[in-house]
Amino acid sequence: MIDLWPRLEPLLARVERPARYLDHEWGSTRKEGADFNYCMVYPDTYELGQPNQAVRILVNAVNATEHLAAERAFLPAIDLIDLMREEGVPMFSLESCAPLSEFDAIGITLPHELAATNVLEVLDLSGLPLRAVDRAQDDPIVLGGGPCVFNPEPYAPFFDAMLIGEGEESLPEALLCVRECRRAGATRQDILCSLAALHGCYVPSLYRVRGEEEAQRAGSWVEPVEPGVPEHIEKCLFSGFSESSGWEPCIVPYTECVHDRLSVEVLRGCARGCRFCQAGMMYRPVRERSADNVVSSVLEGLADTGYDEVSLTSLSSTDHSQIADILTKLNHACDGKGVRISLPSQRLDSFGVDMAELVAGQKKGGLTFAPEAGTQRLRDVINKNVTEDDLFGAIDAAFKAGWRRCKLYFMIGLPTETDEDIKGIASLVQRAYDRAKAAVPPEHRGNVRVSASVALFVPKSQTPFQWDGQIPPEEALRRVNLLRNSVKYKAVDIHWHDPATSFVEAVMSRGGRQAADWVEAAWRRGARFDAWTELFLEDAWRRAASDVGIDPAEIAQAQWETSRVMPWAHISTGVTTRYLALERKRAAAETTTPDCTFEKCTGCGACQALDCDNMLAGVRSTPSAPAAAAGETAADVTPAQAALAAEVSAEVAAQAEVGDAPASKIAPAGAETVGAPSSAAASPAAAEVLGNDSSAEAASDERPLPVSEGGAR
Repeated sequence: MIDLWPRLEPLLARVERPARYLDHEWGSTRKEGADFNYCMVYPDTYELGQPNQAVRILVNAVNATEHLAAERAFLPAIDLIDLMREEGVPMFSLESCAPLSEFDAIGITLPHELAATNVLEVLDLSGLPLRAVDRAQDDPIVLGGGPCVFNPEPYAPFFDAMLIGEGEESLPEALLCVRECRRAGATRQDILCSLAALHGCYVPSLYRVRGEEEAQRAGSWVEPVEPGVPEHIEKCLFSGFSESSGWEPCIVPYTECVHDRLSVEVLRGCARGCRFCQAGMMYRPVRERSADNVVSSVLEGLADTGYDEVSLTSLSSTDHSQIADILTKLNHACDGKGVRISLPSQRLDSFGVDMAELVAGQKKGGLTFAPEAGTQRLRDVINKNVTEDDLFGAIDAAFKAGWRRCKLYFMIGLPTETDEDIKGIASLVQRAYDRAKAAVPPEHRGNVRVSASVALFVPKSQTPFQWDGQIPPEEALRRVNLLRNSVKYKAVDIHWHDPATSFVEAVMSRGGRQAADWVEAAWRRGARFDAWTELFLEDAWRRAASDVGIDPAEIAQAQWETSRVMPWAHISTGVTTRYLALERKRAAAETTTPDCTFEKCTGCGACQALDCDNMLAGVRSTPSAPAAAAGETAADVTPAQAALAAEVSAEVAAQAEVGDAPASKIAPAGAETVGAPSSAAASPAAAEVLGNDSSAEAASDERPLPVSEGGAR
C-alpha cells in the first residue's frame, strides 16, 4: 500500500494538535504477514475516537485472527481536512499512513445519530463513492456497525453491509468471508450475497423498500430481492463475554483524549428497563465478569499503561453482584499509589454509605446521578425505579464521604410530561443542594456545588417509547425557560442541550431510508461534525429537507399507535415488539416493571431468542427501592389508568409461559455457581459506546465508553 506520510508530514505544521495524526503511540501495533487488510474508522477526531473501547476490542479481535490485519483511522479535524483537499491527500490509516481506498475492507462505526454526515465526509475524503451502488468491483467493502444500526435505514445506502450486534466474533467472520470470496474471484454482488448469509449481517442493497401502505400490511418496510436473503436480521451476541478477560491491550495516546484513563468493562447489559433507553434493550441479556477477572484485568492494565486512573465501565456498574468485593480489592491493591478508581454510572438506589466509602479512594472528583425526571409520577412512567429518598441518601453518603461536587441529569419532553414535572426538577435540585450542604462541615459549605444538566428526550428505536414523538424545539425552549425561572438558588447551575441538534437526532433515530437523502443533502450543504455545537449548521439541515422534499418534523414528532410497523421492524435486538408495546401501556398506566436480575423474568424474550441467559458472578442485592410488581397500579390513579392497568395485567398473564422460565445461569469462569435470592427467583433476562446516548445518565463526564456492538464499531 502507498505510504502517504511524505505528503502528509508537511501539512502538520499548519494545523492544530498534530499529535492526533502520529503513529507509534505506546501499545500500538502493526501486524505483518497478513494478506487481508482492514481499517477500523471512528468518524470523529482522534481525541473522541481513541478512548472508544469498541475500537480497541475490535481491532484486537481482527489482529488476533489468522490472515487478517487491522489498522485504525480517525476523521481529521476540519483544518487538516481542508488542507488535504487542497493538496489532494486522501484519508489515511494511522498505523501505515495508507489510503483507506487501498484496504480490502473498512468499517465505520455509527456511535450516535449526529455522526451521519461525518460518515459521508470519511467516504468522500477517501475518494470512495458515497453510495454503495456506485462502488467499483475492487473498491473496499464498507461495513457499518454500532448503536445506530438498530435502525439502519437512514444510513443504509452508504454501506455495503451492516453488522448488527456485538462484533467480537461477527466482525472477523465477515472479514474472512470477504477474503475467501475475493480469493475465489467472486464479483462484488456475490460477496454481498455471501455476507447476507451470515448471522447478524444486513446487506441493504439486497432488499426492496416498500411503500407506507404495503409496509403496514406486510409487517416490514423491506423485502428481500435475492433468494436466501433473510427477512429478519437478529443481532449477534458475544455469549463468551463473562469468561473473557477484562484486559484488552490498549494504546496510550501522545495527546490528551476524552476519558484519558484505563477502562475495564465489568459487565455488559442492563435489565433495569428504563423505557427511553436503547442500550438497555440492545445489550440484553446481562453478563458479568467475575471479581477476580476484573481485579486482575485492572492491575495488569495499570502496570502496562502507567495510567493513574481506571474506570469500571458498563451501563450500570454499581449493579454488579460483586462490586463491593471488586472495589475493596482494588482499593487495597492501589493503596498509597495515587490511583483513582471511578464508576461511570452510579445508581441512586445502590449508592449508600458503604459504596461511597469504597468509591472514594484518594482522589475525589465530581459525582453524577441521573434522576431523569423531577417527579415520582414521571419516574414511574419511564420505569426509572428510583425515589427521592434514593437521591437524598446517595447525596448524604457522598458528601459525608468527602465529595463536594455533584451533577444531576434530567430529560425534558418525556411522554406524559407536564409543567408540574418541569417545576419538580427545580424543586428536586434545590432540595438536593440543601442536603449536600447539610452533610458537610460548616467550613466546607462554600465548596458545595450542585448542577443540573437537561437533555431533550429523543425517541429511540427498539424501545417502548419508539412510538412517542419528540416535542417541537420551540416547546423544548419554553420548558427550559420554565425550569430556569423555577430555580431560585443562584448557587445551582442549570445547563441544557440545544434542541436543534436533538431534533436531528430524533429524525435519524425514527426515520426510514428516505432520511438518507436528507443526510446527503445536508452534507452537500456543508453539514459535518454536527455533534460539535460550534460547527452545527441548522440552516443546512433545514434547507436539505426542502431539497429532498421531506418533512423532518413529521418524522421526529409523530405520535403512533403500537400497532404501527416501524422502519426498523426487520432488525431484532431479541426483545420482542410485543414486549415493547406492553411496556408502553405500562407507562401510560404509570406502572413499573422490575429488573429481572433482582426478581423474576419479565418476558422480554431476549434470552429465549438469543439462547443466552443472564450470567451473574453472584447474587445481586435487592435495590433499596424495589420496583413495583408488574401490573400494580400507582397510588391515586384515575379510573382510566386503573382500566389500562387491568389490561396490562391481562397481557402479563398471557405471557406467563415466558415468565415461568428457569432461573438465570450464574456461572462465569472462576465464580462459584450460586442460586437466586430467596426473596425473588432470578431468571433469564429478557447488549453503543458505551453507554446509551439517549439517556441523560450516559451523558455524564464519567459516562461509560461504548462496548463492542456492531461489526464496525
